[in-house]
Amino acid sequence: MAVAVGIDREREDPLRQEDEPVAREPVLRAEGLRKQYGPVTVLSDVTLDIMPGEVHAIIGENGAGKSTFMRLLSGYAEPTAGTLSMGGNTVRFVTPDRAQDAGIVLVHQEILLADGLTVTENLFLGRERIRRGILDDRTMRRLAAEKLAEIGCMVSPNALIGKISLADRQLVQIARALLDHHKLVIFDEPTAVLTGEEVERLLGIVARLKSQGTAVLYISHRLDEVQRLADKVTILRDGKMVGTFPGRTLSQMDMARLMVGRELASLYPERTRAATAEPMLSVANACVPGFAREVSFTLHKGEILGFAGMIGAGRTELFEGIVGLRPAAASVELAGKPIHIRSPREAIDAGIGYLTEDRKGKGLLLQERLAPNLTLSALARFHPGLLMRSRRETGALDEAVQDYDIRLKSLRVAAGQLSGGNQQKLLLAKVLLSDPSVVIIDEPTRGIDIANKAQIYVFIQQLAAAGKACIVISSEMQELIGICDRILVMKEGRINGEVSGEAMTESNIALLATTNLGAQ
Repeated sequence: MAVAVGIDREREDPLRQEDEPVAREPVLRAEGLRKQYGPVTVLSDVTLDIMPGEVHAIIGENGAGKSTFMRLLSGYAEPTAGTLSMGGNTVRFVTPDRAQDAGIVLVHQEILLADGLTVTENLFLGRERIRRGILDDRTMRRLAAEKLAEIGCMVSPNALIGKISLADRQLVQIARALLDHHKLVIFDEPTAVLTGEEVERLLGIVARLKSQGTAVLYISHRLDEVQRLADKVTILRDGKMVGTFPGRTLSQMDMARLMVGRELASLYPERTRAATAEPMLSVANACVPGFAREVSFTLHKGEILGFAGMIGAGRTELFEGIVGLRPAAASVELAGKPIHIRSPREAIDAGIGYLTEDRKGKGLLLQERLAPNLTLSALARFHPGLLMRSRRETGALDEAVQDYDIRLKSLRVAAGQLSGGNQQKLLLAKVLLSDPSVVIIDEPTRGIDIANKAQIYVFIQQLAAAGKACIVISSEMQELIGICDRILVMKEGRINGEVSGEAMTESNIALLATTNLGAQ
């Protein structure tokens, strides 16, 4: 694919507004910001004016310095050098509370909510409403319901956070940030766990904040969102500014090229080998109580089979049931032989690898070093003696770092110190260490940059070319279209239809995800 070299023709989009903001004084000015951790410089000489009534996107590869920059602006870290100013006065945010008092709030990519509290309690934690000396629960529940409805979150204000989906938790976190009016709202990958209608609602919220004169900083690896929303785009690479550009002057391929510092070919690799007709995994009448029912499908050797659907369609829960992470009932055959899976260990022993959508919560032990993370699912191979186990683990890690291009400063760092893209590659290496014949990958590129996305797609294509059977669950329709042989679309816990070949279009997938056409 050729890289665009000039200015795109203007695109019509209801989320875009061309009116110039009335006030031109920056909400926040960053001058010469630098951040060092010991001798390592992670951000260098970043200068930026953030204007009211503008959506300003910050993009770059994992490790480019985006999160560090956001932390400096919102009081989670202090700069080593440089200044922040508001209204011509230098400001210093030593805590997030100080930043919020000044009108700056950060919506984190990570879910920072208390599982044991209700939605309402999380929304008002630390800023409870008091009436006549006691908590005003009725008012807080009413305000919570109003704010949740505003952003399209349908959960009950009384629901426990630990009992709702990952997507709904993200929406609750966004609602918490938007309870009060702020001068600057910073969104860090806000749609990473959202799909379809939920994404559109959130983008609408961003547009409304802009129309109200609020400044928005928007970090996203989804360049289509950046293209739709951003009035300005600042690109970071290796902790330094590449530049700030008017949003409409950059195509998505322009953004990708500037982010990685080199030309990118097609994002999706060409298939080098077609799937066979040999069944590898057959599932009949799978039921996961409360999430999926009467689901049947067949996966073939060398095939990449996609699963699409809206949030709540039951995709993740279906496969958590199949691999023994949830109670489920199903008739399952692997390579023509019936198998009964009651636990993840039995799934691994049978030859089924499962890469979870929640790499930080369920996939990796973030405080542990890389080697134990890599070998956790294949401990039997590393069992004999502690010394022998250590040597074998180190050898396996060396091989994984090489094979999956895991970029790190030391083999002894904790998994949580890796960038999102490198964490995902470590998780993929962990799943594949047991050499499964069936690989199930849930949200393969969630929250990672475009260069790492391209690598993950190549890895998946190589798995299929080697004869493994792959299932890819994704909220990004274009991703499924780009890498899959065919796509099954789920709605309300059932398979509602299948698309393949030229019928694999976003409109066809969206139609099956939202209507009852073709329901089995």
